[in-house]
Amino acid sequence: MDLLHSWGVELMVHLQTKYSRYEGLFSLASTVADLHTTFFCWFPIWFHLRRDTGLRLIWVAVLGDWLNLVLKWVLFGERPYWWVHETRFYRAERAPSLQQFPITCETGPGSPSGHAMGAAGVWYVMVTALLTIASEKSPPLLYKLLHMNLWILMGLVELVVCMSRVYVAAHFPHQVIAGVITGVLVAEAVSKVKWIYSASMKKYFFVTLFLTSFAVGFYLLLKAVGVDLLWTIEKAQKWCVRAEWVHMDTTPFASLLRNMGTLFGLGLGLHSPLYNSTKKQNTSATFKMGCIIVSLVFLQLLDGWTFSSENHMTFYFLSFSKSVVALLIPTTLVPWALCWMCEKKREDKNL
Repeated sequence: MDLLHSWGVELMVHLQTKYSRYEGLFSLASTVADLHTTFFCWFPIWFHLRRDTGLRLIWVAVLGDWLNLVLKWVLFGERPYWWVHETRFYRAERAPSLQQFPITCETGPGSPSGHAMGAAGVWYVMVTALLTIASEKSPPLLYKLLHMNLWILMGLVELVVCMSRVYVAAHFPHQVIAGVITGVLVAEAVSKVKWIYSASMKKYFFVTLFLTSFAVGFYLLLKAVGVDLLWTIEKAQKWCVRAEWVHMDTTPFASLLRNMGTLFGLGLGLHSPLYNSTKKQNTSATFKMGCIIVSLVFLQLLDGWTFSSENHMTFYFLSFSKSVVALLIPTTLVPWALCWMCEKKREDKNL
């Protein structure tokens, strides 16, 4: 593996040397590829335009990121920014110097890349949804042209995301390739499952409980036999050039609880009495656009809510709660509030 890692480091040095002018683009690509963008941006849009696609986005993102966590714990993948300092591969030679950035110092293992995996799964869902819509409304020639261009667009997006993760020294090239392949496989598998569109609150609860229990149980089991699955946190704190770049929200358990909060919040939103009272009242394009815009505004306000990571248990609880609320806003709270305002306005007119 050291030889494979060394090839990856050579590519990183090349990218950081020759393509430094694209640092802003690479940073933006990594930020947009984060599942945070799916939960706070893509989901509200798709949920109100095409409900099933919105649901599929969440299931693909959550299950994919959960699988990514388990695979990282199993594969024990190194990250470039600490590997170059600890490897004996270079021996007497001087190890290559890698630049670090504010998004470099993630605290989990490196393989497969979560950003590449998440972006691949999410974009696969969105592209296939757009093609389904196009097949219903477009002539064959236009559909073929759109089919080709959308897949090319997805390929370009994935290429930039993968390059960005390598550029910032967060991942080796083979890790981002593995992430893309795994992400597409997860998206394809989830797309074949039909019960996710009509799952009961009980099913949401038990799926959330199972995924959480499996991950925690797996961690405790390996810890009992002497395997520390949080070995990467110490490395991140040791080798990151700036302590403030090591963020608590990139730890494995923070990611797990954030995703479980998202899935549980989706279940609560879909089975809330408020949702049931509004889902058939307004289906106009104007109402849907209103829901999307207002949801995005409130989600940005919610996103500004940050909290201290000094107390881990409090931090994990607040992360879970914030994720629950983030799904309640577009599914239930905003549609209900807009319905209430419309009804109030109609009543005032009738007086």
